[in-house]
Amino acid sequence: MTVARRTFALLLAMTPGVGGKGVVRVLARNDLLGRSAEEFLQLSEEALREEYRLSAKPARTLAQAAPRKLVDDVRRLEERLDRLGVSLVTAADAHYPVRVEEMDPQPPGVLFLYGNAKLLQSRTFAVLASRGTPPRTLDVLEERVEKGVLDAEVLVSGHDRPEYQRAAVVPLRWGSPRVLCLDRGLFQALGEDLREEPFRAARLWRYQFDPGTDLVVSPFRPEAHYVGVNNQVRDRLVACLSDRLELVHANAGGNMERNAKLALRAGRTVRVAATCGCAAHLFASGADPLPS
Repeated sequence: MTVARRTFALLLAMTPGVGGKGVVRVLARNDLLGRSAEEFLQLSEEALREEYRLSAKPARTLAQAAPRKLVDDVRRLEERLDRLGVSLVTAADAHYPVRVEEMDPQPPGVLFLYGNAKLLQSRTFAVLASRGTPPRTLDVLEERVEKGVLDAEVLVSGHDRPEYQRAAVVPLRWGSPRVLCLDRGLFQALGEDLREEPFRAARLWRYQFDPGTDLVVSPFRPEAHYVGVNNQVRDRLVACLSDRLELVHANAGGNMERNAKLALRAGRTVRVAATCGCAAHLFASGADPLPS
C-alpha cells in the first residue's frame, strides 16, 4: 500500500481532533524522520501522542483503525469529489487561503471548495448581525451589503440563519457573486448532486446553485450534519475570509466580538455600529464607527 502525500494530508485533516497545525506538524515530522505515511499509520497511540503531540482522541482513532480502511475511505472521498468538481485544500498546501492562516490561530485542517475559487482573490467583506436582530437593523444590514456589492466587492456570508440569509440574497438581485461558508457538509447544504440553492429565499432569484458564479466553502466532511459547535467554526471562517467586517448588531462578549478582535489583530478593517453591545470594547481595540 502506497499512500500519496496529498491523500495522507487529507486523511489527517479528516481525523477528528487534528486541526490545521496538527496536519502540518505531522507532515513536517515525517519529513524530518524520513518516515512514510504507511509507517506512520502503524504507530501506537503512545507514539502518536509523544512524538507528534496529538491529543488522546485522534491518537486513539489513528492507532486503533485499520490503516487500509482509513486510506481506502479517503481515496473514495477524493474520487467522488473529483467527479463533482469539488476541490479541497489542506493546511499543508501552499495554496491554503492566506486570509485564514493570517487570522485564525487554529485554522481548519481542510477546506472543501465548490464553485468559483477565483473569488478568494477578490476584495471581500462581511456584514454581520447576531441572532434576533430587530427588523430595522436587518434593513441596515441589507443596505450595507448592497453598498459593498455595488462597489464591486464580494460578500462572504453564511446560509442558515435569517441574518445571513438576508445578506446572502442581496448579491443575487444584482447578479453578483457570493462566498457562502457552511456549518455542515456540502452534500447536506447543496444536495447529493450539489445543485440545490442552500436556502429557500435564494430560489426566488435562482432555481439552482451556480458554481460558475458563487463559491461554497466548508470545513466539515461533505456528509456531515450540523451540530451545535459548528456555528462558531462557520462564523470564524466568514470573518477570516473577509477583508472588511461590518457589525450592525452584536452582543458584548459574544462570538462576533471575538472574531472582530482577531480581525483587528490581523490588520483587517472592522466597522461597528455604535448601538452594538460590544461597540465600546471594539472601538478601544481599533475598530471604526459604522457610518450612519
